[in-house]
Amino acid sequence: MKFFVHKLGCPKNDVDADYISARLIAEGHQPVADPNEADSVIVNTCGFIQSAKEESIDEILRLGQLKKEGNLKTLYASGCLTQRYGDEMLKEMPELDGTFGHGALDSIARAVSESSHATKTVRMETRKLGYLSFKQRFIADAYPHAYLKISDGCDRPCTYCAIPGMRGRFRSRPKDSIVNEARYLAENGKKELILVSQEATLWGYDLPDRPTIKGLLEALDAIEEVRWIRLMYLYPAQVNDELIRHLAATNKTLDYFDLPLQHVNTDILRAMKRQFDRSQTDGLMSRIRELSPEAVLRTTMIVGFPGETEEQFEELMDFVIEQRFDRLGVFAYSPEEGTPAEQMPDQIPEKVKTERVDRIMSLQREIAFEKNNSLIGNVKEVIIDSVKAGESAVGRTKGDCPEIDQEVMVSGEASEVGDICRVRIEGVEGYDLVGTRLPE
Repeated sequence: MKFFVHKLGCPKNDVDADYISARLIAEGHQPVADPNEADSVIVNTCGFIQSAKEESIDEILRLGQLKKEGNLKTLYASGCLTQRYGDEMLKEMPELDGTFGHGALDSIARAVSESSHATKTVRMETRKLGYLSFKQRFIADAYPHAYLKISDGCDRPCTYCAIPGMRGRFRSRPKDSIVNEARYLAENGKKELILVSQEATLWGYDLPDRPTIKGLLEALDAIEEVRWIRLMYLYPAQVNDELIRHLAATNKTLDYFDLPLQHVNTDILRAMKRQFDRSQTDGLMSRIRELSPEAVLRTTMIVGFPGETEEQFEELMDFVIEQRFDRLGVFAYSPEEGTPAEQMPDQIPEKVKTERVDRIMSLQREIAFEKNNSLIGNVKEVIIDSVKAGESAVGRTKGDCPEIDQEVMVSGEASEVGDICRVRIEGVEGYDLVGTRLPE
């Protein structure tokens, strides 16, 4: 049976999709790169915010046309959206032959093998979800980086977030399991490991002996083939000086601080139950800049949270001007079913939310362009992600995560995927950089 797994959502979801593929391959099925060639398609859905839900639904409907027009025999859905709404999706979407929650790999494999049709979602209790053997990870691409999940679930009470309802309580992945999979990825050409979770800084607190994220980073640092380690999703309240110093030190972990601050006004943060206030935020930013002067700072913000006044939004704008983040993303608040914020008074009109997103992104665009222009003439270490005949190679600096940050167009000496080389920055194209590879 030929199958195609359609990945949607965050990198954590991508890793889950790789596990699905590995389980199907173990059953004797063949992965294909084009859904038009597949007998069975699995859409690994996202349910984080409304736009992600809509994208998942749209993709299921689009792929459902292949059952009428192409070779497709069965269409299944898995992931966050089905974990929460699977039964409703089966009832309302005749295109679907089955829906599966997180970790239902055996059931997915059985359904694909039998081309079966289900009437009820297959779910596992999130507290029982474990982790797979590193040998059951499918590598679907030739990129020199790979996402590596170190935990799942979340214990934080953020009032806007539905993730705990879909992913369950926070569960650290055992250290040996992570290191074994990291070695497997490195042996298969992955030079950059990107550690993903709902909250990296909390890793280990629920394991025997309470290991720390710093200890995990040190263990991964010992894998010879790994050159870069990128740590994502640092909950601000858990970032201590020891971790800052480790990211700033000479080791394989990059001094890339991915801090989802979400807002800066203390009253909004309190309403979000972020367990962090304005003064603590200012203190954290100061400590990072002091202990890690070369740090690349990335954050995400939410605008239009219920009750956000124009003055509170202006405070956020002033904070962005003051901090001059290297990378910044903005979400318009999305009221998610079952979350406390959905029931809060003073919901902000969509038009106002959109206007605030535009204002803050226009501001950040100016900052990003100024920072890029200041790099012209500098030499940066770049990892090559892709090479096409007759075109510039495409890479990233240490300060850029795949898919969400900017790229570097590299000309000059021939490059191969996975090369880590010195590049002189010679120009700017919007958010991206242009440079020439220097001789070794």
